[in-house]
Amino acid sequence: MWIKGFTYGWMAQRGAYRTEKAISSQDKLFDLGVNWICLSFPVMQDSFSSTRIYYDYRSTITDKDLIFVIKRAHEQGIKVCLKPVINCEDGMWRAYINFPDEDMLGRDKYWNEWFESYSAFLCHYSELAQDTGCEMFCIGCEMSGTERKEEHWRKLIEKVRGIYQGPLVYNTNHGREDEVKWFDAVDYIGISAYYRVGKKPDDSKENMLRVWKSVDKEMERLSKRFNKQIIFMEIGCRSAESCSMMPWDFVHKELPWNEEEQAAFYESCLEAFHDKDWFAGPFWWDWSIEIYDTRKEAMKDKGFNIHLKKAEEVIKKWYR
Repeated sequence: MWIKGFTYGWMAQRGAYRTEKAISSQDKLFDLGVNWICLSFPVMQDSFSSTRIYYDYRSTITDKDLIFVIKRAHEQGIKVCLKPVINCEDGMWRAYINFPDEDMLGRDKYWNEWFESYSAFLCHYSELAQDTGCEMFCIGCEMSGTERKEEHWRKLIEKVRGIYQGPLVYNTNHGREDEVKWFDAVDYIGISAYYRVGKKPDDSKENMLRVWKSVDKEMERLSKRFNKQIIFMEIGCRSAESCSMMPWDFVHKELPWNEEEQAAFYESCLEAFHDKDWFAGPFWWDWSIEIYDTRKEAMKDKGFNIHLKKAEEVIKKWYR
């Protein structure tokens, strides 16, 4: 399997997938030549220290919304990875979700409460993934503070496998690849692959390729350790100068627009890894729920979108 993937749907709220503009955006995404989409959406907990994950009927994306996009993708022959993600209402990154370990009596009170809530959350969406024929299910994204709770994760994975019969992936953050001791329990190793491949603003594809070579060695080692292929569950950079040096960045709005650096990032990654045995493919981050229609609008967009930019031509070349 080689995934020609893209992420769609991030931060969607109730009803957002079924608007006329959203349908138009989906069609533009399907036209890239993707054979997979990752349907990624947030469900909330109050803070990084809260043990309760909740469905907000005012805003949380509905099952009906998800089924709508899954059906549209399948009608185009496109496979779907369902990726429900926890976000914190207080704005803290989910990687900081963390609790004290066992107390003096050996009780893991806070972790047990959180994993009970997280388990109910995952079981609901794994059932949806099974019922709709999703071809992959992602059980977590960048949950760095929780990854040391190996026994809890293994029990959770066993529970999810009792519901969903397809392949499972877990999405750790780059730099934490060796911290997840339980990658053997899932089918694919997932990484948010926001590696610093640019060494200077507006860096060249050739320079980026040199950096990808060192990433290649680390990924090959990780893949052999667990005998699993690796998916870049998130990867991309904004069309703004210097963003190949900090591909995860979405904050610095003052940076000048630059589509060449973004395109070089995309091209260098695909050129470096498309034929590697360890690499199952990327899900680029991300395609907006509703996207602009003109080149003039694209030239004002300094986000992760690639539509009507040079990076889109790169993707069409590799994907089609």
